[in-house]
Amino acid sequence: MATEISAGIIIYRFTKEGPKFLLLYHGGRYWSFPKGKLAEKERSFKAALREVWEETGIRSTNLRFADWFKVEDRFSFVRNKEKIYKTVTYYLAETNKIEVRIKIQPESHQGEHHEGYGWFLYNDGITLLKAPNLKRNLKKAYDLISRKSVHRDAKSA
Repeated sequence: MATEISAGIIIYRFTKEGPKFLLLYHGGRYWSFPKGKLAEKERSFKAALREVWEETGIRSTNLRFADWFKVEDRFSFVRNKEKIYKTVTYYLAETNKIEVRIKIQPESHQGEHHEGYGWFLYNDGITLLKAPNLKRNLKKAYDLISRKSVHRDAKSA
């Protein structure tokens, strides 16, 4: 039995239409939030910051974190006939950046990074996300943003 531990950030920005959430496109029908595996002895928050930088080009200085938001997903899937048990911790952060720099991978490297990205309103994001846990996390983030905006900088977290 293999295990994986990952961390990511649900990133949003305010627009005239309402908050828009950053989703990364993996091909097919699969969209998700920026996330990735923890390096050896790495803490989840630091891993989330690193992964967001690597996957989107958004630096921690461009993020304001929502206080008290930390969700954890636990699920399993099969990769190369092996069952993987995965835990992903997500944080929530606002950014003012619109442009995202992703690494477009050739077809031979699909799954390593992403084929595209988009900023989506809540209802559009819920439609694009297929995994129930991702939908649930987007709803939790949206509900918190809708109630109040309490943030902290990455440095103080």
